[in-house]
Amino acid sequence: MNRYPHFPAAVALALATAVAAAGEPQDTYAADLGRVYGGYQRMLAMKEACDTAVPAARAANDKAFATWQAQHGRLIQDLQRRVKAMVLAASTDKDDYVRNIGRYEGAILLERKEYRDTLLGLGTEELRDQCQRVPEVLKGPAADLAQVYAAELATIRKRK
Repeated sequence: MNRYPHFPAAVALALATAVAAAGEPQDTYAADLGRVYGGYQRMLAMKEACDTAVPAARAANDKAFATWQAQHGRLIQDLQRRVKAMVLAASTDKDDYVRNIGRYEGAILLERKEYRDTLLGLGTEELRDQCQRVPEVLKGPAADLAQVYAAELATIRKRK
């Protein structure tokens, strides 16, 4: 899968803002969480782009993606829990949390849409080739979040 470093940077920026607002020390936790969560969001964007651009590959990609998500389910749930916990820590009360979670999730969705649109902007043949390889890619080491982001996850897991 293509790596677009600006995408997880935006996620990390949103999370770093949450850390700063919570008065926590700014370490690599927010940045690392943003990178790993951004990696997951890129996978979602790739699937969305392929669903749009290459409908013929959709059934195979749906099956492969469902398997991939099941394999990464615990990690994805942990990442989502951690993102919400950071936003909660940055919020002053329940109403502030609702506003903040909407703002951060909105920013993440916007970044995912921009990445998806970037993929859709690739040449038709290039995107078709990538989309047809999705099942194979999802089985490989490049799609193994725990392997790709091992260093970041080590930092993240130091914090409960």
